[in-house]
This record gives sequence, C-alpha cells and structure tokens, in this order.
Amino acid sequence: MSAVLLSGWRLRAVMLSIIVAVALYLGVVLWAGADEVWRALKLVGVGGVLLALALSLVNYSLRFTRWQLYLRTLGHAIPTRASLHIYVAGFALTTTPGKAGEALRGVLLKRRRVPYPDSFAAFVSERLSDLIAVVLLSLLGLTLVAQGTWLIAAGAACILAALVILSWRRPLAWIQTISDRPGQRVWRSLHHVATILLQARRCHRPALLAAATALSVIAWSAEALAFWWILNAMGFEAGFAFAAFVFALAMLAGALSFLPGGLGGTEAVMVALLLWADMPPADAIAATMLIRFTTLWFAVILGLIALATNPEARGHEHPVQPHA
Repeated sequence: MSAVLLSGWRLRAVMLSIIVAVALYLGVVLWAGADEVWRALKLVGVGGVLLALALSLVNYSLRFTRWQLYLRTLGHAIPTRASLHIYVAGFALTTTPGKAGEALRGVLLKRRRVPYPDSFAAFVSERLSDLIAVVLLSLLGLTLVAQGTWLIAAGAACILAALVILSWRRPLAWIQTISDRPGQRVWRSLHHVATILLQARRCHRPALLAAATALSVIAWSAEALAFWWILNAMGFEAGFAFAAFVFALAMLAGALSFLPGGLGGTEAVMVALLLWADMPPADAIAATMLIRFTTLWFAVILGLIALATNPEARGHEHPVQPHA
C-alpha cells in the first residue's frame, strides 16, 4: 500500500485476510483446549474479563499518548480524535511480522499531509520504545526465574544497536546525501532509510526518550497486571513480579521471532514458563489463550472496526494541518 486508497476491493481484501487469520487462530485454540478455555472464563468471570479488557484499553491509551508526542515532536499537530481513529486502525494489521502492518497509519496520515518519513519514524520509535519496556519488565523476574536470560540479553543488544545507529547523525546525513540519486532503486532505498532514521533520531532526545519509556513501561505493566489477575483468578497464586516477567518475556520472544503478531512464539514461551512454575498444562494453555484474547485479539477487533469506519481509508481529503 502506498498512496493508493484503501477502498473497494483493497479494503475488503485486507479485512478478509485478517478475519481468516483470526478464525484460524480461534479454530486451533478451540480444537486444542476449548473445555479448558471455557473453564478459565468461568473462573475469571465476566468482571475479570472486563477488567482485563479495561487494562488493555489503558495500554492502548498510553501508547497513543506516546504516538501523539512523537508526531508533535516531528511537527504534526493532528487533532486528537482523528489521530486516535488512525492509530487504532493500525491495530487491524498487528498480526504481521514485527507488527510491520501497523505502518498502515502512515498511509492514512498521508491524507493529512504527514510525509511518509515522519510517520514511519514515529512507527520505528514506537517499536523501539515497546522493546525497551518489555526488556525492563522482564528484568523483574530475573531474581525469581533463571530461564530466559539469553532472550533478555538479545533484546537489550537490539536496543543498544538501535540507539547507537540513531546516534550517528553525521553518517546518516552523509548516507542521505550521497544516496539522493534519482532512478537508482538501491540508492533511493538507502536515502529513504537514512531520512527515516534521522527523523526518528528527533524522537530519542533524552527528555522525550525518558517520557516515552515511562509511558511504555506503565502501558505494558497494565497488560501484565491483567495477566496476574487472570492467573490468580484461576487459583494459581503468583506475585506480580513473576506474572510481569512471564508476560514480558513472552512478548519479547514473539517480537524477536518476527512471526506475525508474535503468534506461536509468544504462546509457546508463556505456556512453557507457566509449566515450569508447576501450573497444570490445561490451565497454562487456558491462561495464555485468555490473555491473548483480551490483549492482541481485542486490539485487532478494535482495529478492524476503526479501519472500516476511517474516512482516510476511503480517500477523503483534509486541509493541511497546522504544525506544532
């Protein structure tokens, strides 16, 4: 998708592919342990499920606040309501490798005169901020569980490498300059990448980096809290530090696997850690499926609704937005 509109068959094709993915996932889950998931739902109760969904909304709200900070830093003051609609629409494509499909927001923001390098810079900054948050949260359990140290080390190495690259202002500017050659695809790609990274560099100044990290940690802690609540409601006594460690390490595994939405990798690590902690296999599977329904798939459903009702996806023009 580029500047072409997500209308007609394109929009229907995107939504159909996501619906098929959801249906297949649900089918596998129900086939593998429908009874256990249903028993977990009864133990957690309607109130518990609603609490988990509410904590997911806290997560999305804080991440949206961070997104707005990035856009304003890059000089774009998009009205809150419109920006929220676009941001949530990006969740429709969360089940893509590395959540790359969430870059859809850039296509929608282009309708509001936000250049692709800026929206993609915000997207890259988001992914890095999320990675920082889950690595920090996973550190909570290192005193309790020795497993997963190599995953945390890999995540920390990725963060360090990204921050080092973003600190290379002069090399990036040099690459941007020498690669600005029309008609050569490789050079043009290098130019775009350097431009995006130079813009993303503006989102990682010390004060903004600290604020974004705080928002990210609180956001992902909200979903870890939902996981802790589900575990205890199912009769498995666990401290918040352990629950946050399992949740964060599973998210980290899913991110580093680069599988669509972390599907498979996240669930495998979460179940394995719960089994290691002596949770019955059926309960471990049920708890994992329940937290994924109330976090990942809840976001996808909201994203589908937002995408289907988003005016930008239908090509409505908007006046140029004032810059911050």
